[in-house]
Amino acid sequence: MVDALPSVAFIGAGSMGGAILRGLVASGLPVEGGIIATNRTAAKAEELAGLAGVRSISLAEQPDGNAAAAGSRIVIVGVKPAMVPDLLDEISPHLAPGAIIVSIAAGVTLATFAAHLPAGTSVLRAMPNTPATVGRAVTGLAAAEGVSDEERAVVRRLFETVGSVIEVAEEQIDPLSTISGSGPAYVFLLIEEFTKAAIGKGFAEPEARLMAEQTFIGATALLEASGEDPAELRRRVTSPKGTTERAVAVLQDARLDDVFARATDAALARARELAAGA
Repeated sequence: MVDALPSVAFIGAGSMGGAILRGLVASGLPVEGGIIATNRTAAKAEELAGLAGVRSISLAEQPDGNAAAAGSRIVIVGVKPAMVPDLLDEISPHLAPGAIIVSIAAGVTLATFAAHLPAGTSVLRAMPNTPATVGRAVTGLAAAEGVSDEERAVVRRLFETVGSVIEVAEEQIDPLSTISGSGPAYVFLLIEEFTKAAIGKGFAEPEARLMAEQTFIGATALLEASGEDPAELRRRVTSPKGTTERAVAVLQDARLDDVFARATDAALARARELAAGA
């Protein structure tokens, strides 16, 4: 178990990077050497300035801030994907010996990082999802060849401060993103439609939202607490010849398995287009 992290930098501490940073701080996990975060604007930097142990840099006020951050042992790259190559060229001369570079930029390959960093630099790709903001993320983690077990463990521990971590080969990062990365949107869409169904049954919007949202929240809490397979929990709710059985039959007739397969296939196709620059 990793009991402390070395120095950490978040270059481009926007929505996702900021969520991970806040989770790390809130976890209380010691960070030896402190945390540096950079953002382009003073307003964004100010949002992180009050966090304990964090040095928040505005690039508008300190143009060499990324170079200063690059001296940290772990460097999280969270800028927009199109900006990654230029950023890597900028920070490459300033990396500390033994630096570990972690990308949270969607679609940017390990090969791209290798092409813009010194030979032998340890690089990993991470794909967290938006529940990182409440400490319930699922993060996919893929390491380049040559990354040591110790380096992988340190990065895994960092992302465990905002949720669960699944280690995969790089070719599984994009498929993972279609499930856990895009998955919260699928859940929110289901809740939207469930709410509309309740309104259609005559409930006012506040009551409809309460029923729909809390049913999903309660069901997932029960799933987590019970440790049971979701199919088993579904069977327990579905009494033979009852109302739920008839409703579930309608959903199954709609071929939800095919719908979700096609939806995630479409997301994967788009991920590959983005990786190719389309």
